[in-house]
Amino acid sequence: MRKFYQEFKDFALKGNMIDMAIGIIIGVAFNNVVSALVKKVIIPPFSMLSSGINLRDRKYVLQDATEGVSEIAIGWGELLEVLVDFLIITMTIFMVVKLMNRFRRKADDPTNKEVETPKNIELLSNIEKLLEKQNELLKKE
Repeated sequence: MRKFYQEFKDFALKGNMIDMAIGIIIGVAFNNVVSALVKKVIIPPFSMLSSGINLRDRKYVLQDATEGVSEIAIGWGELLEVLVDFLIITMTIFMVVKLMNRFRRKADDPTNKEVETPKNIELLSNIEKLLEKQNELLKKE
């Protein structure tokens, strides 16, 4: 039991759990922003195009409500709204990852003086240069 506690403590304190919690919190906040954007900015013009009908209420009725039986319908308007949410979130995440990858490539390039190269990449680059010089010297012998 003590070993399990120590492993959990190591996991939690190394930052993995904290990084994950921060990511989840930011993701939830981002989802709220995108949902508000879709519901308050993007969907209203679509509703105007459909004669002021709220798209969320649009549905295809399979069976009308009768006494004792509730209506059975396919809510395609709500599905459309959720798909727009999904597309916006997906595109935004794609753009953020693309931007991060561009910065990472610049930072990982030891010849790029515009961005500070991380120490481990710089050291590996120096080792690579030394090995190349050593190989050249060995070939001459």
